[in-house]
Amino acid sequence: MSHPALVRLVLALTTAVILAFAPASPANAYPPDPPSPAESAGQLAELTVAAPGSSDGYSRDRFPHWSPAEGSCNTREMVLVRDGSGVTTGADCYPTAGRWYSVYDQVWVEEPGDVSVDHMVPLANAWRSGAGEWSEERREDFANDLARGQLIAVTASSNSSKGDSDPSEWKPPNRDWWCYYARHWTDVKYDWDLTVTSAEKAALQEMLGTC
Repeated sequence: MSHPALVRLVLALTTAVILAFAPASPANAYPPDPPSPAESAGQLAELTVAAPGSSDGYSRDRFPHWSPAEGSCNTREMVLVRDGSGVTTGADCYPTAGRWYSVYDQVWVEEPGDVSVDHMVPLANAWRSGAGEWSEERREDFANDLARGQLIAVTASSNSSKGDSDPSEWKPPNRDWWCYYARHWTDVKYDWDLTVTSAEKAALQEMLGTC
């Protein structure tokens, strides 16, 4: 066998071994990466600043959520599988075991039922910043958005503490995650063409300053 052919054979065998033992990676990272700090600052500068709209007519039911996503999984189950460590599921896709790290408050959760899936931009906030004028189909797409960091698994206590607050009213206790939080929040508002209040924008600028 010629030297070049031998080299090709060794490389092919090495690649095969690497692929055979490489861990399988999920289709989406935890959570999908936000734009860079510089890109986020540019997005924030382009957002429309406006007073919050009315909450009249708002209901979570106006945002159909946890819709079917992939196979037997709905959106919530997809997030639990994506964001967890060592997650196993039943035939219905609901996790039967696993561990989840809540970046908001730096707490590990080991019971699937104790994990809350947070909407980065709360549904009520979205309603007041433009979604109240959307069709129900668009609101459903927003409530089940897996393409960006709109959905994230966290502790129920941190999700409850946040409520429908914007960053001028609530920030994650984990200051080390402020940069990511602001980038995700800004990205969601930018991509969905939602408005921000002046206080919200100032808080996002402060948080981006920690990047």
